[in-house]
Amino acid sequence: MSETAIQEGESQAVAGPSCIQLLPYQEQLVRSESRFTWICWARQTGKSFALSLRRVMHGVVRRRTQLFLSAGLRQTRELMLKVRQHCQAMGIQAGPIESGCGSQRRAGGAQIQLASGVRLIGLPANPETVRGFTGDVALDEFAMHKDDRAIWAAIFPTILRGGGQLDVASTPKGKDNLFYHLRSNESFARSTVTLPQAIEQGLDLDIDAVRAAMGDDELFRQEFLCEFLDESEAFLPYRVIAACEDCGIDRHPDWPALLEERGDLYVGIDVGRKRDFTVIWLWRLQEAPAGMDAAARQRNWSLRCVGLIEMSGAPFTEQQEAIRRVLALRCVRRCCIDATGMGLPLAEWAQQECGRGRVETVNVTAGLKGQMAGQVRRLAEEGRLRIPADEAIRNDWHSVRRIVSAGGVLRLDSARREGGHADRFWAAALGVYAADGGVTGPVEYLSAGPLRFARKGTW
Repeated sequence: MSETAIQEGESQAVAGPSCIQLLPYQEQLVRSESRFTWICWARQTGKSFALSLRRVMHGVVRRRTQLFLSAGLRQTRELMLKVRQHCQAMGIQAGPIESGCGSQRRAGGAQIQLASGVRLIGLPANPETVRGFTGDVALDEFAMHKDDRAIWAAIFPTILRGGGQLDVASTPKGKDNLFYHLRSNESFARSTVTLPQAIEQGLDLDIDAVRAAMGDDELFRQEFLCEFLDESEAFLPYRVIAACEDCGIDRHPDWPALLEERGDLYVGIDVGRKRDFTVIWLWRLQEAPAGMDAAARQRNWSLRCVGLIEMSGAPFTEQQEAIRRVLALRCVRRCCIDATGMGLPLAEWAQQECGRGRVETVNVTAGLKGQMAGQVRRLAEEGRLRIPADEAIRNDWHSVRRIVSAGGVLRLDSARREGGHADRFWAAALGVYAADGGVTGPVEYLSAGPLRFARKGTW
């Protein structure tokens, strides 16, 4: 590409992408010359679209590397697709989306090389892989970044040279994160757009339909009204959940890999029918390092999610087939299935099909709920659970609330919503319960009575 063509592309970027239709609040962000911006927009208002366009335009004009950090691998890929589409729409000569090299490749990063030499680099948020760059930075969905303070410490030197720019964007996720605290930082130009405000400026959405479909007022206020909600009642705060998330874990089971699995698998099944999901959660036991004594090994095992299956409104025959497929895996050591209410027939069938040694029917009482949830929280806080970095799982785990009755009794509950009734959390908790009993439970034995000998003799 000639220098003249590059300059023409730069002139077009400076003037603004007339070929891309923007709503007023999006155009205001894209054209902003602020060095530091704090962007708190509701879901589905075009936040990532406008943020990526802003960085592409500034990258062309400033001829600086642009670094995009997203919460996970999937989000990084989606963001880089938007970046590539912006380049095509504005006629900017750009190469294909390629895997990065070295640590970038290992982290699942991607980059696009412009004809001018500018690099557009996307990375899943990880403090170990973001060091060593110089350029402008966009932190997408920053409230969902695991180790957000470590990422902040690693990324901030990136922008110090050459007047680097920094955009921090997210939807709220509680108050115990750096994104919440940055909203009061006077160095940042602040932009907050709720769903009603976006609709007033031309976004084509029916807010009443969105609220009704979501079926959860608290989540609606957080995701669409940009409210930073108090987490005092949350059994698992977002910071604890984020510490468990691993962007390298796929929520969908890898069946060929599971068929070849050699480690121990533990399964939890929470049964639903019409209003709730049936969720099958698979954990792989991560053994403690060799060389520890027996007591230390029992304290240092961990669990890694290797997939979950969700079924909504599925007939019992379909649920039976899904359970049969999971329990047919030879490495499944123990499965705990909710036998409360409508789950009883399915639990009894699974036990008859696979035997009591592998399947335990669990009558989930209020006391046992507290015990299972406590096991999940203890392991999560000790860093011994690894789960997918997934929005639905994150919100489901966070939906469990500590509720104190008028009589002072503490119980755990979750508001029923279209997305279930914390079914993903309780399936995971049943799986942890299965593993905890399998790893640390007492040794079981059968007594066959006194020994008998074939003949009498002198002993």
